Amino acid sequence: VQLQASGGGVVQAGGSLRLSCLVAVDNFRNKAISWYRQAPGRQRELVARISNSPSTDYSESVKGRFTISRDNAKKTVYLQMNSLRPEDTANYSCHIVYNWKNYWGQGTLVTVSS
Repeated sequence: VQLQASGGGVVQAGGSLRLSCLVAVDNFRNKAISWYRQAPGRQRELVARISNSPSTDYSESVKGRFTISRDNAKKTVYLQMNSLRPEDTANYSCHIVYNWKNYWGQGTLVTVSS
């Protein structure tokens, strides 16, 4: 199982970024995928999750600003991030539970300057 996140970078407050996560697994379309983030000195937190339905869930801190989506043909999950704030600065990584094990990608760094 491999998860490869990309799309991070430096952006000014109020700007946008789109993150991508390529998930190399069989049966991708039946799997829920999540985005997590971890800022320096803070615990990792769940940002958004998309099921196979697909239904979506968001943390309160990003609701209305971030949108998670998936392309099953490309085995890719996206995180569109709008109206970015300095407090969104973190390493963003994607996650899957596969065969009852947790797998994480290496993450992509998002820095939002004020």
